[in-house]
Amino acid sequence: QVQLVESGGGEVQAGGSLRLSCAASGTVASLNSMGWYRQAPGKQRVLVATITSGGSTSYADSVKGRFSISRENAKNIVYLQMNSLKPEDTAHYYCNVDQILSDSTRYEYWGQGTQVTVSS
Repeated sequence: QVQLVESGGGEVQAGGSLRLSCAASGTVASLNSMGWYRQAPGKQRVLVATITSGGSTSYADSVKGRFSISRENAKNIVYLQMNSLKPEDTAHYYCNVDQILSDSTRYEYWGQGTQVTVSS
């Protein structure tokens, strides 16, 4: 089992910045991709950004150029640096981790999420 704890959410004015962190603990061997999703009220949860264990990244079009994802493999932490925040970035942000064990068993884990609110 892997436990995920997010931090860094809060309220910020449009144009501001926030940095989210997600620390993985427990059976953290063989963590593959780590990423962030978000869910706004009344909407589906959507992908924001992901990063593989090798450092390859992908972003939703809506955040390209403004958000940056990174990870510290030795500490099993993934970060999301969010700059030039817009009111439409307001959502609950969830950390997601994909684990592939040596026997090819695959697990997916979610954090409890952290709220990001951007005021205009």
